[in-house]
Amino acid sequence: MNTKQQSLSVIFASIILILLFYSCQKKEDYKEVNTKKSVFLTGEVIPDSHFLGDQKCKECHQNEFKKWKGSHHDKAMQIADSATVLANFNNKKFTSQGVTSHFFKKGKDFYVNTDGPDGKNHDYKIIYVFGITPLQQYIVQFPDGHYQCLRTAWDSVKNKWFDLYPDFKVVHSEWLHWSRGGLNWNNMCSDCHSTNVRKNYDVKTHSYNTKFAIINVNCEACHGPGKQHVTDVDKMGENYVSNGRFQMTSKTEPKELVDQCARCHMRREQYSETFNFEGTMLDHYYPQLLEERLYQADGQILDEVYVYGSFTQSKMYQNDVTCTNCHDAHTLKLKFDGNKLCAQCHVPETYDTPKHHAHPLNTESSKCVSCHMPGRVYMGNDFRPDHSFRVPRPDLSVKYGTPNACSGCHKDKDDVWAAASFTKLFGAVDSVHYSEKLAPGITMQPNAHLGLIELMNEKHQPEIVRASAVKALSNYDVDSFIDEFTKLLKDESAIVRGASVDVLNLINNTDYTAYFLPLLEDPKRSVRIKAFFGLGTLDALSIPKVYQESYQKVKNEFWTHINTNSDFVGTRMKKGDYLIKQGKLFEAIKSYESALDIDDINNQIRVNLATLYYNTQQFDKAETTYKEIIKLQPDYGPVYYSLSLLYAELNRVDGAIEQLKKAQKLMPENIRVYYNLGLLYDKKQDFKQAEKTIITGLKVDNTNESLLYVLAYIYGKSNQKEKAKNIVKKLIDLYPNNQQYRAFLSQL
Repeated sequence: MNTKQQSLSVIFASIILILLFYSCQKKEDYKEVNTKKSVFLTGEVIPDSHFLGDQKCKECHQNEFKKWKGSHHDKAMQIADSATVLANFNNKKFTSQGVTSHFFKKGKDFYVNTDGPDGKNHDYKIIYVFGITPLQQYIVQFPDGHYQCLRTAWDSVKNKWFDLYPDFKVVHSEWLHWSRGGLNWNNMCSDCHSTNVRKNYDVKTHSYNTKFAIINVNCEACHGPGKQHVTDVDKMGENYVSNGRFQMTSKTEPKELVDQCARCHMRREQYSETFNFEGTMLDHYYPQLLEERLYQADGQILDEVYVYGSFTQSKMYQNDVTCTNCHDAHTLKLKFDGNKLCAQCHVPETYDTPKHHAHPLNTESSKCVSCHMPGRVYMGNDFRPDHSFRVPRPDLSVKYGTPNACSGCHKDKDDVWAAASFTKLFGAVDSVHYSEKLAPGITMQPNAHLGLIELMNEKHQPEIVRASAVKALSNYDVDSFIDEFTKLLKDESAIVRGASVDVLNLINNTDYTAYFLPLLEDPKRSVRIKAFFGLGTLDALSIPKVYQESYQKVKNEFWTHINTNSDFVGTRMKKGDYLIKQGKLFEAIKSYESALDIDDINNQIRVNLATLYYNTQQFDKAETTYKEIIKLQPDYGPVYYSLSLLYAELNRVDGAIEQLKKAQKLMPENIRVYYNLGLLYDKKQDFKQAEKTIITGLKVDNTNESLLYVLAYIYGKSNQKEKAKNIVKKLIDLYPNNQQYRAFLSQL
């Protein structure tokens, strides 16, 4: 697993509180129990002594060990030395984005001289290495237990230094700089690159005391701690019978195996304090849904999202194909080369022919994966295929700008050509794919909400697609669909339930919060915690007695989740949002201010913080914060709009008008800009400018009720009675049930 994917989207990795870490060191009587039937899990940390290491496993499982040795899991993380470092540290220099890094050795140790968090160059000792091919990364130690991954990596195929993100300039003060949160090993990498990780983050000091049982991804990282297993084998000898304690065995059901692998092969948010093999995936993590900037509108990969979100869209997953059908569980390599891999299930005589794929045999174009698994390059040189295994749809590319394998290979052709060629070869598409409903919704096409509502209620569709449709529907008028969302709180899919809670949490109306109460006893921890957040508007004493015990338990789970992930900006913001629900605005301000402490150029934090300052009548701080946003992001229209509302509140009308005019240039489609600007001109008795502004807005939306009403009001106020009457008559025609307009007309 790498860092960039998780850093761009603020994904949540595991953390263990120091208090619990110290206590677990004394718990040598820890018992491994199967708690999958229990709603509330123990949350206990497994002592390192219960992980015996790969050499112990090798004694009985030599063949499996031989396959695993040298694999990407084996080389997931290693101590930096002459045997593990692949890169050239013989006084080599590499320059990218204006930064020169100098790689050299001091005795047996490896060093880099590069820009640090202060923008100046320093010498850093390489402590750990990550991976082997197609690249290897290098980790250095910082104060307070922080370990940071260098942005410059080694291309182990071409044997050269390269920039992981050559087109992405980052300065030293940004969170994404290698020396800061974006490439921090403790929260971005450790959970998946080592075994039995406890991050041990201290929010008060912003420090770590991260521990792990085994440095790499060894046998027990996947199968679970081996101590009890070895004890049982020693005691029972030839009479030993498996008790089902281990994970990822030959008896693991296909979809369950995918969930177990998904722990490290998906973009996700963490909900447990540590991964301790209790429960299921959704007791520890909640996956990233198919959303803009992360996935294409039709669900194809875009940003680094790994495999889970793609594979669970596929027909293969729906038909119980699992990871180990294609990949050897221990070498991680494909079981067969070329089309022979797909021929395990798909008859070659039918599919591996020019009649099917329309390309010459034994060419790159004739490979199944070329059409059905087009991929993207991440981290500079790491090509990863899309695991949704979809049929190319160039017709959707024409409609929504999504990629397709046809024009992806035929670079000299466009999507229109690809769509026509596809139809000529295979005929018109004769079935409806979920993307035909999801893509219009994500790209906000007219009336696309109807397709989203259908999609999220179609039980035969992939769960992650249904949940993503729920999330996409939140881009529309959410209050109009409350009944649709509340119905899904009882859905059999936990991912769908979780997405529905998230959307309902966006609505200011609290009438539906009672629907969350049963979810305090949901079988999945992630859903319970989401529901608790939604209940934040309620006082604990108002929770019905029947739910009080569960409420207190989930309260503990919620705050563990918050404390565990407080080294992420998003979690500090989430804490602030919860405190807002509780009415604790000044505490919420502190939480948002602490988020700026770890990412001081994050404007989303400032937008919310400025609103809090405004709501607590700290107008000077609100104004200063808005101006800081403008300084960092001068083309961000909404901030000018917000600043204008602040000035209007302070009766600084000229300043408010000035900001709204800037907002109008940046957001010419935003009706509220014209509405408020017209009212401000009216306040100054400048009726001509008010009229001109509203008419300009009506060119964007000529039936907008608010604009028409304001225009009629301005005409009436400026003694243009006939114009006012004509506008009011239009309002009555458009909205015949509004008696206010008839009364207005009679007054005129």
